Amino acid sequence: MLVGKELLDKARSLSTRPEDEIAKGCGYVGPSGRVLRKSFYRALVEAKGYKLRSNGPGRAGNRSSRGRQAEFRTKVHGNGNLLIGHAYTKKLGLEPGQEFRIDVRKESGAISLLPLKK
Repeated sequence: MLVGKELLDKARSLSTRPEDEIAKGCGYVGPSGRVLRKSFYRALVEAKGYKLRSNGPGRAGNRSSRGRQAEFRTKVHGNGNLLIGHAYTKKLGLEPGQEFRIDVRKESGAISLLPLKK
């Protein structure tokens, strides 16, 4: 994801395209291919020199309206999937596209993710 002057220059060069294409061209795409509009717009505003508060309403650090919080628990969904969630991948510093080998230990019921080297 581009930031600062690089973001402004790239966005300017794509300015004749639709907004989603500009955001994609600047790297603001999630692992599922979804355009990360809010992150893109925040980065543009910051690149223009405006300081945004990171502890505004609904942001981490504001205890009165923090929204959904990570509970360190999950459950198997009806389709058999087990979701870890963004809060944990972010906490571990995992990047989109990063690959892992899943190690299952039946005796303990433990599941480990082992990073694969590219």
